Amino acid sequence: MAAKNGQEMNSVIGEGSIFEGRFYIKGSLQIDGRFEGDIRTEEYVVVGETGKVKTDIVARRVVVAGTVIGNIEADEEVNLLTTGRVLGNIRAPKVNVEDGVIIEGEVSISADQKKDVKRVIEESFSAGPKLDEMLKGQKGPIEEKRETLPDA
Repeated sequence: MAAKNGQEMNSVIGEGSIFEGRFYIKGSLQIDGRFEGDIRTEEYVVVGETGKVKTDIVARRVVVAGTVIGNIEADEEVNLLTTGRVLGNIRAPKVNVEDGVIIEGEVSISADQKKDVKRVIEESFSAGPKLDEMLKGQKGPIEEKRETLPDA
């Protein structure tokens, strides 16, 4: 079965099905039923509109159109579709969010940074001119007025 993105889905938990436990797969997984446990794959995880998942998801790419309670970590990308609901943190280089999505948690978008994202942002803020450097050598408004007043 091929997914919409052309990725081969070799495992499916169908609508009305319930799975509890550890699911470590080689390939991609589509969940249209209920899943509670642990998921690990180096490929895709797709939570369909009827999918209800309670786990941390670790995958290359994740698509959420259903409900996820747990953290999502993707090596490449997370796509949150209009009907998607997430209670947990999301960490990925790229996150796409459609209108209507509901998220409660932290979203960390790394843009493929290999360094600590917090450090990258702090370094970016610290770079560039500082106010005290810009003011050094400049005259304040009072000094400027004194220079422009005619001598009496």
